[in-house]
Amino acid sequence: MFDRLGAVEERYEKLNELLCDPAVMNDPTKLREYSKEQSDIQETVEAYREYKSVTEQLNDAKSMLDEKLDDEMHEMVKMEIDELDQQKSELEERLHVLLLPKDPNDDKNVIIEIRGAAGGDEAALFAGDLYRMYTRFAEKNGFKTEIIEASASDLGGFKEVIFAVKGKGAFSKLKFESGAHRVQRIPTTESGGRIHTSTATVAVLPEAEDVEVEILDKDIRIDTFCSSGAGGQSVNTTKSAVRVTHVPSGLVVSCQDEKSQNTNKEKALRVLRARLYDLEQQKVADEYGELRKSKVGTGDRSERIRTYNYPQSRVTDHRIGLTLHKLEQVLNGEMDEILQSLIIQEQADLLENVEGL
Repeated sequence: MFDRLGAVEERYEKLNELLCDPAVMNDPTKLREYSKEQSDIQETVEAYREYKSVTEQLNDAKSMLDEKLDDEMHEMVKMEIDELDQQKSELEERLHVLLLPKDPNDDKNVIIEIRGAAGGDEAALFAGDLYRMYTRFAEKNGFKTEIIEASASDLGGFKEVIFAVKGKGAFSKLKFESGAHRVQRIPTTESGGRIHTSTATVAVLPEAEDVEVEILDKDIRIDTFCSSGAGGQSVNTTKSAVRVTHVPSGLVVSCQDEKSQNTNKEKALRVLRARLYDLEQQKVADEYGELRKSKVGTGDRSERIRTYNYPQSRVTDHRIGLTLHKLEQVLNGEMDEILQSLIIQEQADLLENVEGL
């Protein structure tokens, strides 16, 4: 581990030199590349330097015990050694985590797709609740949100809603939300007071840059049609809605949220690019034997990553066995406790895999 840390620190110093080089400063591409690389390893270097400082202080304190000290001073030095030992152990654990393989998508913006699944109108209402939960979470974290496509249900909520969350680290915080979410509550339309179970599916995709996924004109078919639903005078009068079909993969993306055909096309291509990027990542993961389930699944009630139980004000994440009795707060975007627990579990799994090699 310390050989790797030494190499990281050496690279950090080299990057300092490169960023002061006039040739690099006049090259925007290299300047951006080196700045990002330095930013990515800065926390590791700072922790390693703190570790070396603590180790040096610890060795100095231990050497003092060999000197002739009065009882009071001897006790003070022993207390200092205990504190430094604790700091050293904590820093070692932190450095192990910092050296774990990084997800290259963690800093990316995300595109989130939510669809009502089992449960009809109630599932669509729940999809709307999830949408509000994520937008409130984004707001609390200083992220911006942008609706790309939305299909509202008759009673409110969404049959489907696709939106972007923009901000550094958005994917790192939201990547665990992909899967089937289950709600248990009494619907407003239920006269007998019975609890119903419904589901909505969530897919969280890292937003790909143009340079990461090239979409060739010859590979796509673009159809335009009149938009439908609420939207004022432009609805059903101009062909502003756009449907993009990616012929090689068969993926189809529609967008009619904007009045401008060009804007709808641009949004549809963003979603298509994210889906193609995700498909490519799944292929790479499969090649390395890291088979993973579909992000969305079928949306069946039995396929769930999390349950939201209204009568008990309970939220349970089934992957890590975490239960919180604060449903209202979670649905209001206070998701940090759940997400941090998922991150810690991922780190523990990665450490176990690394140590098992």
